Amino acid sequence: MFGTRLVSQFSDGIFQFGVTGFAFFSPEKQTTALQIAAGLAVLFLPYSLLGPFVGVFIDRWSRRQILVVAPIVRGVLLLLAAALLAADVPDVWFYTAALAVLGVNRFFLAALGASLPHVVPKDRLLAANAVTPTSGTVLTFVGVGLGFLLRGVFGGDDVGTALLLATSAVVFGGSALIARTMDRDLLGPSFDPGRPQAREALRNVLAGLADGLKHLGRRRVAAATMGAMAAHRFLYGIATALGIILYRYYFTDGDVEAALRGATLVVATSGVGYFLAVFITPWATARFTLERWVPIALASAGVLTALLVTPFVEWGLLLAGFFLGIAGQSVKICADTAVQRDVEDAYLGRAFSIYDMLFNGMYVLAAGLAALILPPNGKSYLAVGIMAVGYVVAALGYRALTLRSRVPATK
Repeated sequence: MFGTRLVSQFSDGIFQFGVTGFAFFSPEKQTTALQIAAGLAVLFLPYSLLGPFVGVFIDRWSRRQILVVAPIVRGVLLLLAAALLAADVPDVWFYTAALAVLGVNRFFLAALGASLPHVVPKDRLLAANAVTPTSGTVLTFVGVGLGFLLRGVFGGDDVGTALLLATSAVVFGGSALIARTMDRDLLGPSFDPGRPQAREALRNVLAGLADGLKHLGRRRVAAATMGAMAAHRFLYGIATALGIILYRYYFTDGDVEAALRGATLVVATSGVGYFLAVFITPWATARFTLERWVPIALASAGVLTALLVTPFVEWGLLLAGFFLGIAGQSVKICADTAVQRDVEDAYLGRAFSIYDMLFNGMYVLAAGLAALILPPNGKSYLAVGIMAVGYVVAALGYRALTLRSRVPATK
């Protein structure tokens, strides 16, 4: 399962670089905060809309089979997207194919998250979440780096981007071959005789989603940690839009190639931060506990954002990307662990679907706010202030919720 994740997310990095370069760093396109918001909405909002329906099937279908079939479907869709781009069809058709690719990928990743408790003991889940999803994210960054190098070989035009997507399709197909080595029933879901059939469940998706939310509501630490992750994604979404506009115009005077190199370097420093979170999070949670480390990570992100981004110099953004990578991935590791540890297996698919809705929906919502507050060159003290204060408020809110959750246990 670890190998399946690494190969798939490496492929995803190549794909993300290709689509991001096409959408935000094409010489013939002018990029504004509003266009970034629209682009991110196109790429991420469907995850939130698909979330409830995804959970229904993840809690019913063989999760191993999902890991085998989804890469094949995604590979075919990637080849279709590449063909549409090379044929110079209107952008709407390309983005439609890209949306389908991302929808299948979210289904795949949610199945991976729900499967982990079947191969790792509960007392080792935090260590497993420090290694597996984070390693996958790091491989995504490596894929972005390879995409940057391949762009120099294939070219930065539509045909070059199409070749990047085709490369991603071939690599992603390899994850299906790895997934086939696992036993069909290894990853669950666990049998539940009282669970309704999928057709009936689809008719009652909203009721099932509400049931999943109620289940999470009875597990305050899992819900609060998921909320902390959502807060980070909102603030990180503002940081993403801010960074793209700054590099596109403020730092490079509209030089697309220089902007792409600078943005890729920020992604690389963030990737290093994500990687270090693998080692820092298990040590920190063992020393401080999960409930204390999450607010420490959030508050640190807020303070460092204020100090590093406010001067609006390139080295400040590089360092901010590094520290936000550590803090953000630490919170995600803790959120993954809290959900897998505290949520019953019959609800895991729905829990991770809700997780995905928050993960992507908050990112898009943040991009929408950025479109309202960012100036044309991206230099906005208001945006930096929102990020800095937002992280600290999220830390305080999380701490208050988790302290309340322990009160009944002491009586």
